[in-house]
Amino acid sequence: MAEEAIGQGPDSVAPRFEMRGIHKTFGATVAVGGVDFSVAAGEVCAIVGQNGAGKSTLMGILAGALRPDAGSMLLDGGPYRPASPLEARRAGVAMIYQELSLAPHLSVAENILLGMEPTRLGFLRRSAMRQIAASVLARLGHPEIDVDAPAGSLSPAGQQLAEIARALAVGCGVLVLDEPTSSLSSADARRLFTVVHDLKRTGHAIVYISHFLEEVKEVADRIVVLRDGRIAGTGSAATLAPAEIVTLMVGRSVDTLYPRSPRSPGEAVLDVEDFGSSGATFTLRRGEIVGVAGLLGAGRTRLLRQLFGLEAVRRGRVRVAAWRGADDSRLHADPQRRWREGMGFLSEDRKSEGLAASLSVADNMTLTDLDNLGPGPFVLPSRQQRAAAGWIDRLGIKASDTRQPVGELSGGNQQKVALARLLHHDVDIFVLDEPTRGIDVASKAQIYALIDGLVASAPGGRPRAVIMVSSYIPELLGLCDRIAVMHRGRLAPPRPAADLTEHDLVLAATGSGDAA
Repeated sequence: MAEEAIGQGPDSVAPRFEMRGIHKTFGATVAVGGVDFSVAAGEVCAIVGQNGAGKSTLMGILAGALRPDAGSMLLDGGPYRPASPLEARRAGVAMIYQELSLAPHLSVAENILLGMEPTRLGFLRRSAMRQIAASVLARLGHPEIDVDAPAGSLSPAGQQLAEIARALAVGCGVLVLDEPTSSLSSADARRLFTVVHDLKRTGHAIVYISHFLEEVKEVADRIVVLRDGRIAGTGSAATLAPAEIVTLMVGRSVDTLYPRSPRSPGEAVLDVEDFGSSGATFTLRRGEIVGVAGLLGAGRTRLLRQLFGLEAVRRGRVRVAAWRGADDSRLHADPQRRWREGMGFLSEDRKSEGLAASLSVADNMTLTDLDNLGPGPFVLPSRQQRAAAGWIDRLGIKASDTRQPVGELSGGNQQKVALARLLHHDVDIFVLDEPTRGIDVASKAQIYALIDGLVASAPGGRPRAVIMVSSYIPELLGLCDRIAVMHRGRLAPPRPAADLTEHDLVLAATGSGDAA
């Protein structure tokens, strides 16, 4: 794809800021290698790329958190060399990170004016602080937010609005949003898009970093793809196809983001009847993927945890008939039993529950099944590392070796390690909770291909079965054979994914329609 002039916004409006020949290294690693990048006033430019592509480093330099090794920057046509994030904010450049930086015990007004409080004779002018904070929130279309409330009492969406208000309170002209919807519901994300479009109309230059390609195409005017610290390509958000963006990110052709191998749903491996508080009733068959859609807090994660025996239930029955010969119908179970029955669970919380960050890649892959790794009850490190190396090679995991602590890997590679544990255990039923949360699009494409391969029909193969929760509706529609919608803790019967649209699922999840 032919590149266009990097950074020239719509109708060739003069750039609000320019970055020229930016270099940044960390030891022998080139994080950013000679990037020219700029955004015009009234333009939303999205930056996409794999984890480690240089997005955060480049924007950290713009926001004053990092110093470039070489290169120069201009802001509104003048030299720009911020020595700190505070200096950058005072110059009109603000970055809002994925992990919000509010002080939860301080009020909303105190957070918005933190470090820039109006004073008189050395005393804070609290009435002026409240007035300024309320004015900025009203400008964002949210006058209902109580500026005297503790910031920690706000919803994730409210906290994010407070962060944006903090940036606007000091006259921000350039705003960088890093994964702004990662913790938001679909409705809150749409409200954020409205705020972004309003800021665009008032002349702000906005850089939008996200792993969600459909979201990027909706909110941005232009997309810039980074790969290995350099710009791999750029184009109009309206014309760049998702597969083309992924191809630029990984450096090779990707036919489709959501692969679909031949599938032939077979015998039932899981029968659920009037189960738990959700009243879930469904059958999961070998060779199919059943998705669970719904809003945050609807009870989707709880359902999966109950199925795996991590939470108690008081009613219903679950029959597991996996390849190991288990055939039992009962209400209560525990994770150890589920493992024996051939069921494996992937938690949505990688850091605190899904992985042991301080342990090695090999340990995380093999701990649930140490059989055949040594004589009797013993584990031979050489056998364990050989088994782990096989999964590293098969899944394309980027790690220095099998002994590297898993916490040092990127999010996408950590998720592959978690999936490798289920594969090493040779489970028949994959229970996946948000399997691609917080990872880049290229890693998502690899995990989509892996999940598709689990249920694919192949001569001499053993198709598995997958039940997965995802907050990303295109993911469910692209991967799943059937989708069930959960609303206010109740699960509707699954329907064929081919009969559903994103509109149908949103209506059912909000209680405004019926996808059952």
